[in-house]
Amino acid sequence: MQRKSDFYYKDTRFFDIISIRRKERSLSMYLKRFTYDRLLDWKNENGHSTLEVGGARQVGKTYLINKFADEHYKHKIYINLFELSGRQFLECYKQATDWKPGTRRPEHPLMDAFRLYEPDFEDSDDTVIIIDEIQESSELYNRIREFTRQFRSHFIVTGSYLGRIYDPDFRYSSGDVTKLTIYTLSFEEFLLAYDNSLYAKYQTLSFTSSDSFVFDELKKVYDIYCQVGGYPKAVEAYLENKDILQAQGELVKIIDTFTNESIRYFTDILDTRVFTQIFYSICRILNREKKGLTEDSISEELQKLVTRDYSSNISKATCNRAISWLYFSGIIGFCAKITEMDILDFKAASRCYFMDVGLANYYLTRTGTDPRVLTGTLNENFVYINLKKRQDFPQEISFETPAFATYRGGEIDFVVQSLQSSTRYLVEVKSGKGTAGTALKALEHGKAQKLLYLKSDTKGGMDGKIETFPIYMLERYSFN
Repeated sequence: MQRKSDFYYKDTRFFDIISIRRKERSLSMYLKRFTYDRLLDWKNENGHSTLEVGGARQVGKTYLINKFADEHYKHKIYINLFELSGRQFLECYKQATDWKPGTRRPEHPLMDAFRLYEPDFEDSDDTVIIIDEIQESSELYNRIREFTRQFRSHFIVTGSYLGRIYDPDFRYSSGDVTKLTIYTLSFEEFLLAYDNSLYAKYQTLSFTSSDSFVFDELKKVYDIYCQVGGYPKAVEAYLENKDILQAQGELVKIIDTFTNESIRYFTDILDTRVFTQIFYSICRILNREKKGLTEDSISEELQKLVTRDYSSNISKATCNRAISWLYFSGIIGFCAKITEMDILDFKAASRCYFMDVGLANYYLTRTGTDPRVLTGTLNENFVYINLKKRQDFPQEISFETPAFATYRGGEIDFVVQSLQSSTRYLVEVKSGKGTAGTALKALEHGKAQKLLYLKSDTKGGMDGKIETFPIYMLERYSFN
């Protein structure tokens, strides 16, 4: 099998995102991220653009960017608009940009603002300016074009709630911004932190290998990952104590932080319970038999469930706004529907998934999901996240979002089309020896060129147009 593109795997440069001080020992533990290559690519690119880093709360954006800046620039200015440094810089900005009609206009007000804030500021290629939580100031966000074009210094802006920039006060600086999304830890990153020797075997593992032990060990780690997820704090807690409950305790804190911080951006939501109600409703939709939605869109379906099961006081507009907020904040993702395997009949936002399997496991478990159903739903959610990442730049697969499909009265888990070759894959997430009648029928009728089975209890294999692949090795698979 071919590995995924060099974008994700070139060399073996990793990045130390967070170190954990052990309580009893002086050793440190490190979580290494593959996103580091993207930061290097941006710094070394020929053009000059501002890097906009997005991603959910607590995925490690701030630490990652600051560490990168410390390692690759001589000078760094860090401003967090959530904190004191942000208030101080805004005072400098106001003083530098104030102007009264009839007086001489400042020649370089933005440069003056940074000099007021940092007297030793040098505008050079060796200087990087980081503005964290940029969504807190439309005034500064709207200056991105000027940052990019008037400074030699490099700019990085980041935030956990960049969905706010879709408000009318924010203007998007097209062509002046390079976007990068940081996700929670992938399975490969989790595996590397959990057991680097097993990770080394994983990298070179052949599917003709007779060593079943490695496959069994990888499956065990994957099962743990599906419970812990990839939020750095949750991963740290698990690696420190090997206790899934402690990891989930950290996850609860992250959820509480997100919901409490999010509510400040709304005027029409009474309290944070609306987010929890939406999470539970997503779980109930994912656990249904796959016969499509009753309503025309996932927003309408969720709104109906939330109002029926929790509170009839929540309006459709409020529910839709909360769903959009969860999407733009990187907590949930939308999946499209391809009706009757007709690519032209593509209906966006027809299903929701969580953007972290640990988060999915937490809420699915609390809705009383049957263990067998839970495993299948988590596996499907894992595949969704992987496909979503492959649609980031440089894009590997087609469509705006990952998509499932209906065909002749049945459903296919996912449809994937390679950008490189236009090869169309039907992807089925299966347990045991189960087959996918609908996908087999669509393959037979020429609706796709390949059928990919993803299973946890397999070493993989090929049978004509049908390929079987271990689900925990999906990140090594290439859709070409």
